[in-house]
Amino acid sequence: VIVSIPPQAEFVEKIGGDKVKVTVMVPPGANPHTYEPLPDQLNDVSQAELYAEVGSGIEFENVWMDKISSANKKMVILNCSEGINFIPNTENEGDNEYDTHVWVSPQNAKIMVENIYRGLIQVDPANRDYYKANKDKYLKELEKADESIRKSLSGHKNNKIMVYHPAWGYFCRDYGLTQIAIEKNGKEPTPQGIASLINQAKKEKIKIIFISPQYSRKNADAIASEIGGQVITVDDLDKNYIENLNKVADSFNKALNN
Repeated sequence: VIVSIPPQAEFVEKIGGDKVKVTVMVPPGANPHTYEPLPDQLNDVSQAELYAEVGSGIEFENVWMDKISSANKKMVILNCSEGINFIPNTENEGDNEYDTHVWVSPQNAKIMVENIYRGLIQVDPANRDYYKANKDKYLKELEKADESIRKSLSGHKNNKIMVYHPAWGYFCRDYGLTQIAIEKNGKEPTPQGIASLINQAKKEKIKIIFISPQYSRKNADAIASEIGGQVITVDDLDKNYIENLNKVADSFNKALNN
């Protein structure tokens, strides 16, 4: 099975167990807006039975899916975002009408998991019962994570977090938060933009700025030093999906309690 980004690898491995071998096209630390696949990855594609695409319009898939699908005409291509309610792309990130970072919401992850399960039983119907048992178990884990995050992030007077890259829209929607993004239209802020963000952070009493490891932290550091704050890394593309989202919730909680 081929997937585009690391969180999907956890979804496939949790359902597929020892029946699947997963290749991630955009490896940990790489940026799905700019990554180009390597020849050995395209070779893995030529032998795959299933490609689980995110399906929300991420740049990597917009640019590469035609080439990937033509490398293996027999491979089933599955859209993990089928059935997800997209939210508008308010940060004008890329050319998409909708926010592409669907996977950061455990509610969306449950839909993605159901879609992956359907793809697996399509290519390997003999193991349907095995996949179903694993899927049901993992859906319970996602439900538990969702409840725990909801509990930990409820009851804050201030619900605004400042992030470098606007990856957390669906997470914020689910848990009643608002993200203020430093990067606009996929571009670094202007000096005026930075000044405005500094004023906004002071007004909202924001002391922590969240940066994704795939991006430069220079502007986040500049704003943090002006507000007497700090920069913390949170990764929307971490492969250890549930463990990572719990850590992200703890970090956001810390910021909102500041």
